[in-house]
Amino acid sequence: MAGLLAVIAGCGATEPDVAAGGVTIENCGVQVRVDKPPQRAVALDQEVTETLLALGLRDRIAGTALRSGPVAEEYRADYAAIPMLNPKELTGEQLRAADPDFAVTAFVSDFTRERVGPREEFATLGVPTYVSSVDCPKFLPGKTPFERLFTDYENFGKIFGVPDRAAALIAKQREVVAEAEKAGAARAVKPTVAYLYSVYNGAPYVAGGSGLPADLSRMLGATNVFADVDSDWPEVGWEQIAARNPSVIVLGDLPDRGEEGDAAEEKIRIMRAHPVLSQLDAVRAGRFIVVPGLELDATVRSVHALKLISDGLAKLG
Repeated sequence: MAGLLAVIAGCGATEPDVAAGGVTIENCGVQVRVDKPPQRAVALDQEVTETLLALGLRDRIAGTALRSGPVAEEYRADYAAIPMLNPKELTGEQLRAADPDFAVTAFVSDFTRERVGPREEFATLGVPTYVSSVDCPKFLPGKTPFERLFTDYENFGKIFGVPDRAAALIAKQREVVAEAEKAGAARAVKPTVAYLYSVYNGAPYVAGGSGLPADLSRMLGATNVFADVDSDWPEVGWEQIAARNPSVIVLGDLPDRGEEGDAAEEKIRIMRAHPVLSQLDAVRAGRFIVVPGLELDATVRSVHALKLISDGLAKLG
């Protein structure tokens, strides 16, 4: 991905500032208006922070939060230069104190009263907000999760006045998607997969049928065993995972979040100690594929998870 970053960053010098006269877009049911390209954007999570960095927007980011894992090597220097407002979930007070002119997140749940506050509240303060289109599929019916992710790139290009960088990023990632789809179509044996994202208070959270892993499975010629659950990351029981008997388990690795069951090695330990799940063929045979957990959310790195899982399935045979 380092080469990709260089390609994107190199597109910015002569780009027209399309947002100079203002732009309005519809995002997750909200009309987002920016009168000029944001100069003090706050990214509420690592996922969207790295996406903005991939678009060469380091100097426009006034703060970040919620680091869940190691930063991709090509973004580390820029990421380290961004003020860390909170390594965990940002509070409303911290967001306001950062004096943002734009606030963006990968997760709808961030803009609630339990988190930083409703989007309407920030609108009254003159702060436009944005939520990844991946996390609100009903507003873009018919679009796959990856197509909604590419919509985010396109919208960021409009908002920040860097449309050529966004177009280059989309084109490059479409190449990766096409390669994965080709490999998936050629796969003779179609695996069944469970995506174990996190374990919270002893309960597993897996990928349902509406998030990015649903699209990953489709492209890879695999079946997500919880595709029938209309949720991104539903809470299920360990016995439910065992009953659906996936042939492969994809583990989201979230070592920097610090919760029990976030790190991939902790997930493996929990499963091997569980009286029912430990008897599952995939657990006994160690048919695990580990990917950075944040890459299973809406981020520029999701294509990396696509490649990791594709390569992992090929290796497992």
